[in-house]
Amino acid sequence: MRTMTQVQISGFGGQGIVLAGVLLGQAGVLDGKFVTGSNSYGAQARGSGCKAEVVFSDDSIDFPHLLVADILVAMSQEGYQRYAPEVRETSGLILYDKGQVNPKQDLKVQQIAIPATEWAIKRLKAKQTVNIVFLGALTEITKLVSPQAMRQAIRLQVPERFRKLNLKALEKGIEVGRQVRG
Repeated sequence: MRTMTQVQISGFGGQGIVLAGVLLGQAGVLDGKFVTGSNSYGAQARGSGCKAEVVFSDDSIDFPHLLVADILVAMSQEGYQRYAPEVRETSGLILYDKGQVNPKQDLKVQQIAIPATEWAIKRLKAKQTVNIVFLGALTEITKLVSPQAMRQAIRLQVPERFRKLNLKALEKGIEVGRQVRG
């Protein structure tokens, strides 16, 4: 029986949601997994709702879109409210931005607060790296992709002038993932 993991990254345009989905998918391919991905965003793009979907499998994927999220990364309250109720009950996982998202307590999924915005601002002095901090935390907590593959995905997909900062943000995310995982 094939193993499939469906990930949804949500937030608003301008947060790097699409890039996060591309990097996560690229890392999966580099790790030798079958991967599909898609994204959507509001008509206004910046500031409107945005999501990226990435489906991982150890075998070919018949339907390239998310059916039920196993993992939700919620970078905004709107994204959390819209998609959290759709996460797979009991075995699902929600990573949400601490300080940006107020989680519901009645969901039957594991929820972990990630201080991604706080770390991006205070430790990196670069709010635009919140998405990469989240990818580092996701990598560390779920082991869905390897840190090496994520680093290589950044090297392949991120323009050279932003590469060093994004690699540093990934390492900070891995660090925060270790801390919140306990």
